[in-house]
Amino acid sequence: MNVDIANQPIAERFKHLQKFISSEHFLKKRGIDNEVPFYICPYKPQEGVEMLRLQKQLVSTLSQSGVRILAICLYDLAVEILKENEDWEWYLNEEPDMTKEELKEELQSILDIETVMVPAIAEKMKQKAFDVMFLSGVGEVFPYIRSHNVLNNLQTTAKNHPMVMFFPGEYTYSAESGASLDLFGRLRDDKYYRAFNIFHCQI
Repeated sequence: MNVDIANQPIAERFKHLQKFISSEHFLKKRGIDNEVPFYICPYKPQEGVEMLRLQKQLVSTLSQSGVRILAICLYDLAVEILKENEDWEWYLNEEPDMTKEELKEELQSILDIETVMVPAIAEKMKQKAFDVMFLSGVGEVFPYIRSHNVLNNLQTTAKNHPMVMFFPGEYTYSAESGASLDLFGRLRDDKYYRAFNIFHCQI
């Protein structure tokens, strides 16, 4: 009987991730045919603090075994871009007087996925030699940055190295509705089907 690793204790999930990500199968992108090497690591939203520790431990453990990790937090990257463009102070000053919808529209304009966020990620990729990219901060940048938009726009930019997106919610698939990134286990409108659930992958 197959064990559902996604529902195992954090320690067991760590063992699976460490073993799979350090494998030649994963690093050499074997067994995925012509698909982009994107993997989703879903977790319960209430496990956010534990998963942050897991990610840091993974980076450390994998690095010790020679697997170089480029870790990018979308929230930190968004703040970095806002500060570089001198929009951060504007954001802090204007936010109290704006509706949520107005704020979302402004941030979506400043942090456009195709023309701003993905080029910024591409620049990070050029600055450091790496074997695997970790992408986190998905929940913190919702709703002005949507996970499926990031994945769609990274398909050509980040296809040469495996990427793992740490996702606070569920990554589900059904024949009727296809694949869905259900953020926080509630929002079911992010359709993306080209990634693999890393807990369903075996060496």
